[in-house]
Amino acid sequence: MNHPASSTSPAPRWRSVECPRPLAPRPSIQHVLFDFDGTLSLVRQGWPEVMIPMFVEALPPLAGETEDDRRRLVTDDIMRLNGKQTIYQMMQLAERIRERGGAPLEPLEYKHEYLRRLDARIAIRISRLEQNQTELDEYLIHGARSLLEHLLERGLVLHLASGTDLAAVRREAELLDVTRYFGASIHGALDDYKRFSKQMVIEQILRENAIEGERLLAFGDGYVEIENTKQAGGLAVAVASDEANNGSGNVDPWKRERLLGVGADVVIPDYRDAIALVDHLLDGSEPIPHTVSRNGETP
Repeated sequence: MNHPASSTSPAPRWRSVECPRPLAPRPSIQHVLFDFDGTLSLVRQGWPEVMIPMFVEALPPLAGETEDDRRRLVTDDIMRLNGKQTIYQMMQLAERIRERGGAPLEPLEYKHEYLRRLDARIAIRISRLEQNQTELDEYLIHGARSLLEHLLERGLVLHLASGTDLAAVRREAELLDVTRYFGASIHGALDDYKRFSKQMVIEQILRENAIEGERLLAFGDGYVEIENTKQAGGLAVAVASDEANNGSGNVDPWKRERLLGVGADVVIPDYRDAIALVDHLLDGSEPIPHTVSRNGETP
């Protein structure tokens, strides 16, 4: 994969780090926010393969429209809302059905059906974790635990915020043994969806700690956490993880393109170089080359 630099090739330790703009140190960073699914956890890897067919199945076709046309439409809807609570994707489905003259179910009914199908898909993973039949890090993005340990060692405060239901996030975080990194600061979707959003979590972090947004660093693989972090003045790292090939070092080009489009400051495929990245941000110990990537590939 190619990541040609604007002047010189990046040092080997930075080959997985793409900076669309020059990246200056931020020694004032105190708090770090993580998304969960696709950013840390792989327990729900493949969830679009459950949601997309369900949406295509529910969406009334228009005259002359193919199944591929509907798939492209719903995929864009789903991924644009990735990072928000699941109910918002279901509300979008209901609206699409209504636009086409259909009579949609309540969004909560679609959510329950989606979760039923997803639970069936991930049941074996949950079982393996519950019965200690697998290494925990098999279901974490490559290098995630080392980064979490390093952030705590450096005295940073960690927060977790997910669009997945809070009970499921807590359960899966516990199974993956990552709860201890976040303490009580684990947030997820609520039945009353208006009481939770990642923007609300960010605002709470800033308010309760009386800090400005420049003291916040966020890692995520969805539009929402990247966009909300940038709006708050924080630094946003897009984790364009190739979830199906964890540890390969490959960037997911779809994620990369769209996360850069909402202002990501850095793009990484996983956490193989994340400790060095954090140390640069906190210490300015080594400049990170400004890279201009043609296709999200590393040298």
